Amino acid sequence: MNEADSVPMTAAAVKQRQGKLLRILGLGFGLAVIIGNTIGAGILRTPGEVAAYLPGTWLYLGVWLTGGLYALLGANSIAELGAMIPRSGGQYVFVRRALGDYPGFIVGWSDWVSTCGSVALIAMVIAEYSGVLIQTLSLHTTTLASAIAISFAILQWRGVRWGSSVQNLTSLLKALAFIALVAACFIFGGAQSAQANSSLSSVVHNRSLFLSLILALQAVIYTYDGWTGVIYFSEEVREPGRDIPRALLGGALSVIVIYLLVNLALIYVLPLSRIAGDPLAVGAATQVIFGAQGEMIIRWLMIISMLSSLNACSLMASRVLFGLGRDSLFSDRASAVNQGGTPTTALLMGTLVSVFFIVTGTFNQVIAVLAFFFVLNYTLSFLSVFVLRRTEPETPRPFRAWGYPWTTGLSLAGSVAFLVSAIVSDTRNSVRALLLLAASYPVFLLLRRSIRLAAD
Repeated sequence: MNEADSVPMTAAAVKQRQGKLLRILGLGFGLAVIIGNTIGAGILRTPGEVAAYLPGTWLYLGVWLTGGLYALLGANSIAELGAMIPRSGGQYVFVRRALGDYPGFIVGWSDWVSTCGSVALIAMVIAEYSGVLIQTLSLHTTTLASAIAISFAILQWRGVRWGSSVQNLTSLLKALAFIALVAACFIFGGAQSAQANSSLSSVVHNRSLFLSLILALQAVIYTYDGWTGVIYFSEEVREPGRDIPRALLGGALSVIVIYLLVNLALIYVLPLSRIAGDPLAVGAATQVIFGAQGEMIIRWLMIISMLSSLNACSLMASRVLFGLGRDSLFSDRASAVNQGGTPTTALLMGTLVSVFFIVTGTFNQVIAVLAFFFVLNYTLSFLSVFVLRRTEPETPRPFRAWGYPWTTGLSLAGSVAFLVSAIVSDTRNSVRALLLLAASYPVFLLLRRSIRLAAD
């Protein structure tokens, strides 16, 4: 052994030997991760809830279109931030830049934990539906769900090329599956237009029309959530100034089109009164078309839909923790990247947390409490557009939000309104979230102090 080999490596030398995030992703991946992250169980379950709130077909379709336009407005504003600040990590990157470390800490940590919870939930849904299709698997749901989450992590561990290829493939399969379902509805369904286009009195409601519209719109907007997917990988996109806005706007438009087509297909096959209240309206439509085979088809569609969602959430969670580590809001070990461009420590920790949620069965409680932060994060992101326009007017902006400040202001006002409605509609979990928010500041101070001491 020579003398150089006996000298411990410095932190800088270790960094040099590590890999880094690879700028190899294109527009196709951006669209795939948005479609994969957005379209999932929501579009299969939410139509029945929305139809129960609204008494007419045009109102029903109008709410789906309105929710899509709100997502498009949001994408328009976030596109400015993503093109301006091409750093991987998600919304926390923008909030930290505009509002400081503590708001960034809140957004980053709530996003990371809730995304790990989403991985756990999706894996459980896949395992449960697989257990129905293959009876022997039904006895090992928890084990199967854990294995699914770990398997996707192993694929991603090999590098971002593997993770992005899986995302592109699974999102393509999902899109094709939904297109096939829509086509089958129109080809084999037999129009139910006369029944579907019922009058406002055809469904009885015990609440005002205004309240029904608000509740339906809230459910629809939650179903559209996921359109921010590409900003978690901003510095891995080859041409972020061009491709991030295109992915955000193109992805939002693609989801709007798919959602409207699915709902048009549903009301072509079933009257709105039959859709109303059905927890799986798409399943009812497939049974009308395919008879007894309809249930099996919808379960396969659910599994296909969930695969791309799980891969997207796992990829995104690793980027959030990577960014937190790089920005000293967590241990810098989380910023370690292998030669394939994967944040390995962040991926490992996220997978362990997801498996913990699966084994303990706590993922639903975690997601319910953190739903408050889901709305808060959007609120802070839209606010960041205004703040950065004022504090950094000279910073290059390859894309500027169309219609600013009105479009961004409308998105901000909408997110504030939904933040209030989230508190009112789920007071118990919102109170828990507010208590968690109050406790987060001393945790933030302790964490920052310990990281500084470790650095010294």
